[in-house]
Amino acid sequence: MTAPVFVVDHFDAGSGGRYVLEGAEGRHAVSVKRMRPGEDVILTNGTGMWADCVVLDTEGKDRLIVQLDSVSEEAPETPHITVVQALPKGDRGEVAVETMTETGVDAVVPWAASRCITQWKGDRGARALAKWRATAREAGKQSRRVRFPEIAGAMSTKQVAALLATADFAGVLHEDRDADSEALAVAELPTEGSIVLVVGPEGGVSPEELAAFAAAGARPYRLGHSVLRTSTAGTAATVLVMARTGRWS
Repeated sequence: MTAPVFVVDHFDAGSGGRYVLEGAEGRHAVSVKRMRPGEDVILTNGTGMWADCVVLDTEGKDRLIVQLDSVSEEAPETPHITVVQALPKGDRGEVAVETMTETGVDAVVPWAASRCITQWKGDRGARALAKWRATAREAGKQSRRVRFPEIAGAMSTKQVAALLATADFAGVLHEDRDADSEALAVAELPTEGSIVLVVGPEGGVSPEELAAFAAAGARPYRLGHSVLRTSTAGTAATVLVMARTGRWS
């Protein structure tokens, strides 16, 4: 099994490559994971820098001593995949972020769609965003990633439209009998550049939002015959795109 991943702020090792992992990550490694001398661990900053290390010893309940000899960098994958996620109710936002992170999404943008019941305002919005970012970090570690997805600040419809206008492929996951949509499974996808997909709220994307996104170059696409919940549609779309663009090859 792939070695467990722990997040660090720096890779500055002492003499002989002796590195001390401490704090919350050190406590998790020593007291929860119960790492032992001779076991492998991966240290990462979550933005592509990482080091393959070997445990030398432990000190107390929160200090893991490892041998760190060199640091590598993982290049960003292409195409870059961003999912614009409308704000779901309850903890479904964290569920969406968790599963999309495990799947391999590169960025998630919270979107305050007009039909969202949940709205991020003031301290509540700050706490919700912090939860999404913490979820991405933990899911990134669990799935053994060394480049975690970026969780942007919440965007308005106007800001999302501006983002879509910069993409090499822009699509809105939308199924409506009155809207002409194409199956994402047969859409012509780029193998480089950026892909941005919009996931609407449970009430769907409004006609006004569809029009704004269409003006930015985003067409409506459907995933299949069934209608997925907003918290699962982004993950399903990411899986499809990853497979079709060769990122899962």
